Amino acid sequence: QVQLVESGGGLVQAGGSLRLSCAASGRTFSRYAMGWFRQAPGKEREVVAAIDWSGGETYYTDSVKGRFTISRENAKTTVYLQMNRLKPEDTAVYYCAARTRTYYYSTLTTGYDYWGQGTQVTVSS
Repeated sequence: QVQLVESGGGLVQAGGSLRLSCAASGRTFSRYAMGWFRQAPGKEREVVAAIDWSGGETYYTDSVKGRFTISRENAKTTVYLQMNRLKPEDTAVYYCAARTRTYYYSTLTTGYDYWGQGTQVTVSS
């Protein structure tokens, strides 16, 4: 069993920054791929960024490339999402997810076994 707890969401003006954190339980965190997803009202949950077990391979959806950075600290069993130059269209509930059966990430929600409770990010114009 893996528990994920996100933090760092909030209200920010357009152009501002936030850093989301996701703390994971479990001694085998370094073997998991991790992902950040988001879901805006009335829309499907979508992948934002993902990272493999080592941090050596990452993925970003096109709309956040150059603005967001995913990283992980295996010693702290934590994954981060640094979000810069935020836009109103980034407003959503952000979820972290763990993919425990493989070292490599997926861009699909069905590729992940465990989910956090979500943290709200609101970007005002």
